[in-house]
Amino acid sequence: MSEHRCGYAAIVGRPNVGKSTLLNALLGAKVSIVAPKPQTTRHRILGILTTPASQIVFVDTPGMHSGERRMMNQFMNRSATASLADADAVLLVLEALVWTEEDQRILERVQRVNRPIIALVNKIDRVRDKGALLPYFDALSKRAHFADIVPISAEKRTNLQGLPALVEAHLPLSPPFYPADQLTDRNERFLAAEIVREKLTWRLREELPYGIAVEIERFEEQEPGAAGRRIAIGAVIWVERIGQKAIVIGAGGERLKEIGRLARLELNTLFKGTVHLELWVKVKENWADSEQALRGFGYESP
Repeated sequence: MSEHRCGYAAIVGRPNVGKSTLLNALLGAKVSIVAPKPQTTRHRILGILTTPASQIVFVDTPGMHSGERRMMNQFMNRSATASLADADAVLLVLEALVWTEEDQRILERVQRVNRPIIALVNKIDRVRDKGALLPYFDALSKRAHFADIVPISAEKRTNLQGLPALVEAHLPLSPPFYPADQLTDRNERFLAAEIVREKLTWRLREELPYGIAVEIERFEEQEPGAAGRRIAIGAVIWVERIGQKAIVIGAGGERLKEIGRLARLELNTLFKGTVHLELWVKVKENWADSEQALRGFGYESP
């Protein structure tokens, strides 16, 4: 145990570059929801990878973004920045062949914390001309002193096998922080709320208002049945305006039923049993600009 390493690795990058997909791929389990809409991840989530030699606590952060127009965006940016300050190493996730002003701003912010930076060039599976990657890597290497630059595909799990060893080299000698079988710091109520929000995001796509949140009001473990655990969950979907409520419910309630069905199927698998899920849609005007409401919904503002 004297040579055991343990520490935090912050996963950062602009919205929608694949940070949550990367975390799930590294853990081999889903602890962070994934959707095609930017800013799907709103909370800091720990993903814990334990091996005989180390324990890496990956910190999946909300995508850093400019234009903090709403208080919710400010909370998300503060959460991501605080995660950097606590990290022993930083994984900067980029999109292959893309470099934006937002990427530059994030790189500058990361450099200020003076931690080893591993640049992960994601989505290489989508690059048709692989020859274009070499000039991109060369230009990237001149932007900063990176500990490593690694081409990956988080979605296809390409070139991820050696990544934990690269991170481990930058962690301090330390016993593990968490039990070996623990995958995340988040409890089942949080995971249930996130799964419902993920299905909302996928089902509504462009119609989905950003001012939407999910709150678990009831989470009751019942007597187990032949198929395993039995859990009753009651969740409220909060929107900001009455018109948004109609969008979520859909004609004749069909959209809400479909969202509930999709969420229930995944929760059955996640909790290894049978979930009875009830959903309600309620209105709380401008909750995304209310500090009290944000804290009530579990948003952190370090």
